[in-house]
Amino acid sequence: MIKLARELVEPVMVAAFEGWNDAGEAASLAIEHLAEQWDTYDLCELTPDDYYDFQVTRPRLTVVEGLASAVEWPTTTVRVATPPGAERDVVLVTGPEPNMRWRSYTADLLAIARELGVRRVLMLGSLLADAPHTRPIPITGMASPVELGERYGLEATTYSGPTGIVGVAHETFASVDVETVSLWAAIPHYVAQPPCPKATLALLAWVEDYLDVRVPLGELPEDAVTWEANVNELTAEDEDIAAYVRGLEEAKDTAELPEASGDAIARDFERYLRRRDES
Repeated sequence: MIKLARELVEPVMVAAFEGWNDAGEAASLAIEHLAEQWDTYDLCELTPDDYYDFQVTRPRLTVVEGLASAVEWPTTTVRVATPPGAERDVVLVTGPEPNMRWRSYTADLLAIARELGVRRVLMLGSLLADAPHTRPIPITGMASPVELGERYGLEATTYSGPTGIVGVAHETFASVDVETVSLWAAIPHYVAQPPCPKATLALLAWVEDYLDVRVPLGELPEDAVTWEANVNELTAEDEDIAAYVRGLEEAKDTAELPEASGDAIARDFERYLRRRDES
């Protein structure tokens, strides 16, 4: 039984998991950014012994003045956030991807969501892809029901194959008619080293759209500009990589030329206006 200080208002769950589902740490850093920007408190944790192999996902030891002071065990943390001026609460879920008992794990998440009154879930992930760093980060995903993704203009994924906990959790929630959206940011595979603030920004833009709230961006825009400039310098030092990036740019621009629709332009303009209102 979860003890709440008050009843939550139309809560939406937003979740991301470290590891396989989190290239460039873009998804997990999006959750941490939300937790830092909003009034947030810890609600509960899943028992780590049930879901983690500690030889694979190892605990962390803190040593102070030569003495072991604490062991931090890998776990999934559930927090409640209250965005300023929003008409709903947000339940933030984050932690390493579990090593075992995924069906029990997602059943636990579903039980928590039901107890809190969650009827909408947003899953965040990031993957390595043939994407140029000089272009907007592509976001693909899936929605249940399908019409939901069409409403938000989400580019539906065509992927079928091995999945991570994001895919399993999506199916678990969708199977009981919980409105569920999964978003995946495409990280340029030639700069996979985290962090990737540009991808985190891309995910947060969709979080704003889905939750209909403003997310203070802090230093993320400047970090994204610096990240891109640093990658530009690195690619310029190797002509083979520079040529490869130019090829990705040409392929991207050619593929997206017919898609510069009025709806897409309108969505980008609305996002620009929100950013302008924040500044």
